[in-house]
Order: sequence, then structure tokens, then C-alpha cells
Amino acid sequence: MLAGLLSASHLMPLELLPTTTAEHAANAGFTDVLIYLADLQGDVLRLLTGEGPNAGQGRADEAGELRIDSSMAGRAFQHGLVLAGASIGARGKHWWVPLLDGTERLGVLRITTDAEDTRTREDMKLLASLLALIVHSKQSSSDELARLTRSRPLNIAAEMQWNLMPQRSYADGRVVIAAAMEPAYMIAGDAYDYATAGDVVHLSLFDAMGHDTAAGLTATLAMGACRNSRRQGAGLAEVSEQVEKALIEQFGQSRYATGVIASLDTSTGVLTWVNRGHPPPVVIRGGRWHTTLKCPPAHPMGTGLGLPVTLCREQLEPGDRLVLYTDGITEARSADDREFGRERFVDFLVRHHADGLPVPETLRRLIHAVLDHHDGRLQDDATVLFCEWLGPTAAPSAEAAALAGLPYDGPA
Repeated sequence: MLAGLLSASHLMPLELLPTTTAEHAANAGFTDVLIYLADLQGDVLRLLTGEGPNAGQGRADEAGELRIDSSMAGRAFQHGLVLAGASIGARGKHWWVPLLDGTERLGVLRITTDAEDTRTREDMKLLASLLALIVHSKQSSSDELARLTRSRPLNIAAEMQWNLMPQRSYADGRVVIAAAMEPAYMIAGDAYDYATAGDVVHLSLFDAMGHDTAAGLTATLAMGACRNSRRQGAGLAEVSEQVEKALIEQFGQSRYATGVIASLDTSTGVLTWVNRGHPPPVVIRGGRWHTTLKCPPAHPMGTGLGLPVTLCREQLEPGDRLVLYTDGITEARSADDREFGRERFVDFLVRHHADGLPVPETLRRLIHAVLDHHDGRLQDDATVLFCEWLGPTAAPSAEAAALAGLPYDGPA
């Protein structure tokens, strides 16, 4: 099954994936395989049919769309679990299997088989892993995939941002990282970034002024300048200065971005960061206690005000959760003009940590709570970037797997 599907995938357009998968899955005793992919906001799972522009409408005998918050498929997606579904007589039963590219949740598979032994379950997970890699490999070249995972059109700034930023979750034996951003279809000036380099994890979050396409261009330029100078070995303060230089060269002093640019040494737990006019980071410790990290802020990048850039450090403990966010999260207002607020924001993260939810699912629920507070229509971008330091050992662990919503079968 796996060898045949892998071989076929190299010269296969996305539209042939459903039928090709079904053909090769039959070799493992799977009588039917359906591929459901999550939409951009994490509201629904939509069936990939391979039928062109109407790919999201589904087969005549199957649901083309399933709600994540009210379906068995959605539960498998939220918790990263393989779940047994409805029995269908002699054909066996349906199984719902998470579709994960690393820790990025792409959707779920519905696999039909009459077998339930350990080997069959392992084959289900292996098929899901390979299909996730194949789907991910088609993302940059398939407009059909983009259309399927969108409930409505993106604005131009959102089109730029979603194609520029890294995937929304990452985990290894040292850290778990997750990000969420709204309004997903109408992003203006928010952007997040992360990357690893040896023992160091780089994190950055930008909030550009304005709510238009120019704000998206500002954020895109800020992130590009940040990556460029970072990859040339610049320190954090210099990186922020290079971002400012790029913005002023392009826009004069008419456009600016606030931001936090940070690095975490995973071998020691030392967090280093600079604050350029942005809300300060929050650390949650022990799932209960939290603190705001103090650092004298410099001026927003692009204003050229000449304030000193201060390099700040904090010693983290294993299990600490670092939270970077934009003010659209805390300043979202309800119909009666009540802010969502920093305390409610942090309390939400603490409570859902206690519930044992995977980090990406916690952030999905946080964003929905912010949207509900604002009656579904945000007036500003709302972005959160989350990083949990697990400790200095760079090895897969049950803890990392649980936080990311992954099954864990022990070290290889």
C-alpha cells in the first residue's frame, strides 16, 4: 500500500489523490478511504473529492462537510485520536484517523475496514502519515486545495501572509510551538515566524499599523528583513534595527510595525528578547502561575525615534509556556464595549492546559472564544504565538506528543 502510493504520488496532481489512495489502500484491506481537510478557521472538515471546482461538495452518498465541534470526525481532529465510528454490517466499520503533517493538523481520514487488529490500526496511522506528507507537498502548487480549505475568499494581505508564514504548529523533544491568527480571511498587518538553528529556537511576532493591504506589505517586509538578517548571524537588537532600516527605506516614516523578536536556548532555557513597542510576553508556569516579562520597549520599527534597544533575558524552567500576542487578542470588545482582556486571555490558556488539550486545539478554541466575544467580527488582527520549553533533552517524548496532539508509541 505505502510503496505503491508513494511511487504514484511523485507525478500525481491533487485531483487524482482520492482515487489513487482508494486503489492502493485496498491492498491493506481498506474498502474505502475518504480524505477530509480542515478549513482555514478550524470550523469544518471538507471532503476532498478530486472533482475540480466543486471538490468541497462531496460524493452523492457522503457528507461533503462535517462540523469540527459536533462530529466524531471533529473529535478525532481535536484530540489527535484514532476513533471507531459507525458499524456498517458486513463491511465492518468506519474509523476516523487524524491527518498530521508533523504536528500540523490537516484533517482526518475516514477508513472503512472489517478488521480491528493491531496491524490494521498501525496500517491506518501509516497511511494517514503518508497522505499528510503528500497533501502538504501539493499545497504550494494546487489552487484546488486552497479553494477547498477556504469557506470564503481571502483578502490580498491574507493571501500574502498565509503563504509566507510557517505552519501553525511544530514540536520536537525540546519545544512545542503553536500559532493562531484571526480574522483568518481578512488579515491586515499581523505576522508570526519561528525557526530552529541547532539548540536555538527563534520566535518573532509583528503587528503593522493599519488594516489595509499596505499593512500586509509592511508586515511582510518586516518578516522578510527579520529572516534575512537573522540568517546572516545578526543578534536580536541588530535584527530589529535591520527591520526598521528596511521599513524606512521602503516607506519613509509613514509605516511602522511593533514586534517582539526572541530566541530561546533550549539547552539552558535562557530566553532572550527585544521589545519594539509591543505588548510584553507572558510566561505561564506550572499550569497556574503567570507573569508578564519586563523589558524596556524601544520605539516601533519604522518610526526612527532613536530610542535604545534593550536586550532582555529570562531563565525559563522546563514546562514554562511563553506566550506572544498582539493587542487584537486582549482588546477585542463585546457589543457592550467590554474588552476580552489580558486576564481572561491568560485564564483561558491556564484552564485549557488543565483540561489536557493539545496546544493547537487550545489555541483554536481561544481564537473562537475571542471571535464569540466580538460577535464574530474583529476590528483588529488577533494573533498569538505560543512556545512551551520541555527541557534540554532533544528526544521525542510522550509529553511532547500529548501537547502536540500526536499518538506516542515510544522511542524508535
